[in-house]
Amino acid sequence: MSAKVFVVIVTYNGSKWVTPCFSSLRKSTVPLHTIVIDNGSKDDTLARIAAEYPEVEVVATGTNHGFGKANNIGMEMAYQRGADYVFLLNQDAWIDPDAVQQLVEAHQRHPAYGVISPMHLNGAGDGLDYGFSNYIAPNKCRGLYSDLFLGRLKDVYDVGFVNAAAWLVTRACMEKVGGFSPSFFHYGEDDNYTQRLQFHKLKLGVLPASRIYHDREQRPPSKFFESGETFRREVIARSSNPNTHFSFGREWVSVFAHLGFALARVNMQDVKLQLAKIRLLAGIDKAAIAANRERSKTGRAAFLALDAGNAAAYPEDITLRQVTSAQ
Repeated sequence: MSAKVFVVIVTYNGSKWVTPCFSSLRKSTVPLHTIVIDNGSKDDTLARIAAEYPEVEVVATGTNHGFGKANNIGMEMAYQRGADYVFLLNQDAWIDPDAVQQLVEAHQRHPAYGVISPMHLNGAGDGLDYGFSNYIAPNKCRGLYSDLFLGRLKDVYDVGFVNAAAWLVTRACMEKVGGFSPSFFHYGEDDNYTQRLQFHKLKLGVLPASRIYHDREQRPPSKFFESGETFRREVIARSSNPNTHFSFGREWVSVFAHLGFALARVNMQDVKLQLAKIRLLAGIDKAAIAANRERSKTGRAAFLALDAGNAAAYPEDITLRQVTSAQ
């Protein structure tokens, strides 16, 4: 297999996963060039990678710029160095030795796919990752459950959404769909990307023959799933979808209607919730989101600067510091 494959991993205080993640990449049956984009880790993540995995190229942003923005930096670097594929991998995940090879060979058989995901097992390897199991449910991934049970698996299965913990992204997909939208800081960016895949007529698939292990059961509760942040992210997600029409006006009407119902019922807890939603809705940069939505529809590598020598997609607030460079 002659394809040039880069792995992009965004790290943030991920020391506990350094060994399983990077050791698994060393065992890959195809050559991988790994780029780490670190989002300002305060633990010994960078020191451990530099000491134990000198073949990995590590770049520090110096602060936490979020999942999508950091991945975009890595994708730009990989593309400019001639990547045929970029494999996005979470810091808390690791791969089977033939996982990437299986994904690349599957795409070469089925070039209509822009992104192909392996199967996601949990960190113990004794079952499917729970979230992933929901993404491949029969109403979202037709035929896979039945074919698994009956032992008649197809090569690749179409799916509506798979989280970006392990995505093989093709060069053609980066050129057409681009990178993650800056409207999202953390969570929601992969939902938006799959919507954009649909808009640009590229397919998203899962490959039963390939598997990774995702250790997210060990994560502490995230502030990004508190009610206010969830509401804000849902509004941004709906307003960023290029396949549907969205009106912030209707969103305002809906929130004020709920506030009115809460006042009529003298439900003060709900009143506080709706007032919080009004404040959150007022704070959303609606013009920027609308501009990003339109940019995502262009089919010209949205949110990525793919030409070698060009400025990064986010020159205004990121100063990159190269920590190690693979030889």
